[in-house]
Amino acid sequence: MAEIALPTRRSLIPGFLWRLSWAQIGMLLLIGAFGFYLLYPLILILINSFNTARIGQPPVYGIEGWVKAWQTPGIWNALRNTLLLAVAYQVISFPIGILISWLLARTNVPWAHGLEFFFWLSFFLPSLSITLGWMLLADPRAGVLNHITIYLANMVGMDIKQGPFNVYTFWGIVWVHLMAHAISGKVMLLTTAFRNMDASLEEASRMSGASNIGTFLRVTLPVMTPALVIVFMLQLVRTLESFEIELLLGVPQGLYVYSTAIVDMVKKEPPQLGGATALGSVTLLFLIIAVPVQRWLTTRRDYTTITGKIRPTLIDLGPWRWVVFAAILLLATMLVIIPLFSVVVGSFMTRFGFFNLPTTWTTGNWARTLNDTSFTKSLINTLIIAGVAAIVGPIILSLTAYVIVRAKVWGKGVLDSILWIPSVIPGALASLGLLWMFLGTPIFNPLYGTIFLLIIASVMGGVTISTQIFKAAVLQLGKEMEESSRMSGGGSIGTYFRIVAPLMVQTFVLIATLKFMFAANATSSVILLATSDTRTISLLTLDFVFEGLRESAAVCT
Repeated sequence: MAEIALPTRRSLIPGFLWRLSWAQIGMLLLIGAFGFYLLYPLILILINSFNTARIGQPPVYGIEGWVKAWQTPGIWNALRNTLLLAVAYQVISFPIGILISWLLARTNVPWAHGLEFFFWLSFFLPSLSITLGWMLLADPRAGVLNHITIYLANMVGMDIKQGPFNVYTFWGIVWVHLMAHAISGKVMLLTTAFRNMDASLEEASRMSGASNIGTFLRVTLPVMTPALVIVFMLQLVRTLESFEIELLLGVPQGLYVYSTAIVDMVKKEPPQLGGATALGSVTLLFLIIAVPVQRWLTTRRDYTTITGKIRPTLIDLGPWRWVVFAAILLLATMLVIIPLFSVVVGSFMTRFGFFNLPTTWTTGNWARTLNDTSFTKSLINTLIIAGVAAIVGPIILSLTAYVIVRAKVWGKGVLDSILWIPSVIPGALASLGLLWMFLGTPIFNPLYGTIFLLIIASVMGGVTISTQIFKAAVLQLGKEMEESSRMSGGGSIGTYFRIVAPLMVQTFVLIATLKFMFAANATSSVILLATSDTRTISLLTLDFVFEGLRESAAVCT
């Protein structure tokens, strides 16, 4: 009797899979996982941008949403305002951030680490807190700076009725951006990169007769190209996500930007979701430009600045170091102490910004807010969500960045491009895409309304900036250390955790802190995913602001 040959395990699997290396399989799995999570909501956004039906009705597809979106009054002004604001505070903040980062990392400025810590604090302060602080200081009617100016002017015989400061203007918005994260974000991200750079190239430049300034312009900056490009791109694309500052300072004067215009369309009755998603889809045009440019600039040459023989040195500024110290300390005070002090003062005021009331100071705001069960619940939710994001996020994204930079397999460019996509999608639209994904996919539907959904969104939040920072750190590591580990018998995973990860401890701490901050302060990206039971502190603060309770909002911040 003839035997029947049963198919072997290997014959059940397509032959091409057996020819793939483990590295290639891992790359394909990463592309599949990130692609589904990041691209599927985007596909839903694109599809629904052509859906002209109202919510809850069967879909009706057409281009009416796109036509109405670009015919909306003021939309072109909103786009123009977005570009002008981006140019204004990027042109000011980028050179300042580079200079301060270099001074803190490469010169003998006194108390450099303490000054750097001030910029970290500034970056971690929520934009909402900083905006509220400068509203108290520069409000045209009740601002402290205006009151002081009027008082001093009257003392010298000048009769003025209104102070010169007005935060509710174009340049007021630019100023608050500079005082928020535009400068501190660049300093925080670039200082570590400057500090990790090997000084041998700079020393060779000086030995050839170049001055410190010449060496900085001709050697340091070109070598730092990957970090500079990544930081510039990341800060630039955040312009499209900026929401809180423009909402509080721009909308009252009729100055809309792209993000506030989109949210305004979503909140209309009936909501114009098709038009809003159509406007948000246009931001993909920036992705077409940003991804190829950053990849060309960071891969066209070798930028290794950390090797097994790292030699950091500091430039002696002489007596000028105290002048530099005083200037940086003054800026750090304006970034942190002044707005933070203003918010604390405002939280103890009966009416935010009014000093001429019969009862100016009170602790009632604190008692009312702290005894509110919604505050306690929001605080617990925030700590859980942000804590998990800070632990899990850096592990996943550091491995992803290492694979993109070091792995010699197909798909690195595809994965890198996918990870850039969230950075050019406005937060409200990203939240809408995730909402559609979790409600429209049966396997994910039970997760809606749970804190686990917000944890997933927070772990993946800020994926672009986190991955790009890890990429910059890996690009600075010399390959000889990893090659030595492998020659000694270490595998790829062991080499990463024993050699690469310890060298990037500072970057891990940075990303963990960023993840915690992003998760704790997220508003537009999770506003459609949270319920009253899963609301975070940042969402509760926005609710207080919308209700006119700025004093309670100051307590939350």
